[in-house]
Amino acid sequence: MTAAIVDGRAFAERLRARVAEAVPAFTAATGRVPGLAVVLVGQDPASEIYVRSKQKATLAAGMASFEHRLPDTTSEAELLALVEELNGDDRVDGILVQLPLPAGIDDKAVIDAIDPAKDVDGFHVVNAGKLAVGEEGLVSCTPLGCLMLLKDRLGDLSGLEAVVVGRSNIVGKPMAQLLLRENCTVTLAHSRTRDLAAVVRRADILVAAVGRPELIRGDWLKPGATVIDVGMNRLTDADGKTKLLGDVAFAEAREVAAAITPVPGGVGPMTIAVLLRNTLAAACAREGLPEPAGL
Repeated sequence: MTAAIVDGRAFAERLRARVAEAVPAFTAATGRVPGLAVVLVGQDPASEIYVRSKQKATLAAGMASFEHRLPDTTSEAELLALVEELNGDDRVDGILVQLPLPAGIDDKAVIDAIDPAKDVDGFHVVNAGKLAVGEEGLVSCTPLGCLMLLKDRLGDLSGLEAVVVGRSNIVGKPMAQLLLRENCTVTLAHSRTRDLAAVVRRADILVAAVGRPELIRGDWLKPGATVIDVGMNRLTDADGKTKLLGDVAFAEAREVAAAITPVPGGVGPMTIAVLLRNTLAAACAREGLPEPAGL
């Protein structure tokens, strides 16, 4: 068996196109375009790249982009004041504060300060709570993107056994909640799970989001499983060249699984596409409009 490649780039392009197609109807109904504010504190190189990509994608979708670049000397109080200003700005439907933040600023305090209705990252405790109890709310972009890829590949997920490896608030926990909502039987495992290989072997669906390069080996997988690899681990070899590895040993896994996301080109492109989707959904909710079909 050689697993099919789950092409996250192609799916993300289609999703971004659907968002762009829906924006004119929103503008016709409201007289404005949806707006996304991105806040970057400091000069972390990886964050700089993400912010530029987000701004470019936002503008390409026909939305307004409000970019705020702050020095790494910015205090927590100054950042919270900016968040409060954006909460009250009617042009802004989504607020994203790029993580990680510099030392001395409490990530949780900043996330908690964002209006839950504008929390397009889906990190606020209100939105996390809504997901946990089955209510509608904004969902973290990466796990929602993973779910979209799974449903596109498998259709109805009811009754399938799913294992999520990784328990972060950003990916692992919301991913497990989303799969429960789809009527999967879900196990939330992590790096300290006893006999992790045996747990993984039960999975019809495996979502790996533990942050350890190639932790999950090919012989851990159930034959025919669908594998979503969220890992983005940058390693430098002896020659000084940087390579990107997932949490799953891709070459081994491809000989066992039925389908697998590559790294890069799998889950990564979905995150920004879902961010645009969430911004449009938040804009519609704020204006009392139904969410466009197909998102």
